[in-house]
Amino acid sequence: MSEDQSNAAKTDDTEDRKPKDGQGDADGKRDGASKDGDESKGDDDSDDKPKKPSLFSKPLFWIILIVVVAALVIGGTLYYLDARQYESTDDAFVDAHIVRISPKVAGTLKAVADIDNRHVEAGRVLAVIERSGPEAQVAEADANVKQAQAQFEQARAQVTAAQATRDQAAAQARAPLATAAKAQQDLARYVALARIDPNAVAAQQLDAARATARSTAADAAAARQQIDSAAANITVARRQVTAAQAVIEARRATVRQANVTLGDNRLIAPVAGQVVNRQVNVGSYVGPGTQLMAIVPDHIWVTANFKETQLQLMTIGKPVEIKVDAYPDVKFKGHVDSIQRGAGQAFALLPPQNATGNYVKVVQRVPVRIEFDLKNGPDPRKYPLGPGMSVVPTVKVR
Repeated sequence: MSEDQSNAAKTDDTEDRKPKDGQGDADGKRDGASKDGDESKGDDDSDDKPKKPSLFSKPLFWIILIVVVAALVIGGTLYYLDARQYESTDDAFVDAHIVRISPKVAGTLKAVADIDNRHVEAGRVLAVIERSGPEAQVAEADANVKQAQAQFEQARAQVTAAQATRDQAAAQARAPLATAAKAQQDLARYVALARIDPNAVAAQQLDAARATARSTAADAAAARQQIDSAAANITVARRQVTAAQAVIEARRATVRQANVTLGDNRLIAPVAGQVVNRQVNVGSYVGPGTQLMAIVPDHIWVTANFKETQLQLMTIGKPVEIKVDAYPDVKFKGHVDSIQRGAGQAFALLPPQNATGNYVKVVQRVPVRIEFDLKNGPDPRKYPLGPGMSVVPTVKVR
């Protein structure tokens, strides 16, 4: 096909695609009219509807906002003023001096009281160990006491015998003493006569008087020695009596010790409280120091570990409100009894050594003992409270 023919074909197609003059104008007028109608309709609608006022332009909104903000500020201030009057912690527990029951002698249990988790009074028999050796020791000690008493009576009899011997010696010494005294008097007279008149007394007679005086003096001295010996025997006998009495006291002490050992077979409750943690039964063999059971005394308190920054205004006697986790609806009353002088870490088995290169300051906790007030609040003894139970104490410091 030639270029002229192709150009003519393109021209014909273009003319066919173009709308006719009348039709195009009519369509254009209709489109324009429709657009003008829509615009005019839209303008009429926008003019008919009123514009909504802004929320911030309403006075009621600002009034409500001011009231809410004022309420929050007042409430926050009141809460702060009330909260600053109290110091509280959840690191607190019920505490008590637990009494652990252990025997002093070894043996087999022949009786154990059925008092698990029950309250007992002081002096109640908790367990009994079968008697064996202690009874024989008591019998032997009693026999030794009787033997010592017999020795004591024998020593007293020896004192009586020694006194009799001394009396007998004194009686026997009277004759030699009298004879010696008479011989001394005769010798003195002979010597006096010999001085006055040498011829009045023969020399042989004077010598015989001197010999007699010496002999009787010797007999008198022997009699005195017998008396002194008898007196010494009395002293010895009396000392034997004292020694025998001391032996009796020693034997009686042995008896008392044996009775104590015999009494150790009976385990008695030393304090009133609740029996817990029973670990033995009838027939169990126990030895000295073996824990059989424990007693939680009636006297309990709260050990609260407060931060050291909470102790500034906390003093002894401050009132405390105690809430036990087991009884959230019961408000126990108490007071601060004492504050430990030193943080808990200082009494640990291995205290921390802070003299190191890297140190991080940590707020320490100090144990505070809080006693229950039985008159001002519920009695804790009416509730099964025991050591280790969690509590939340609140101390009024202002």
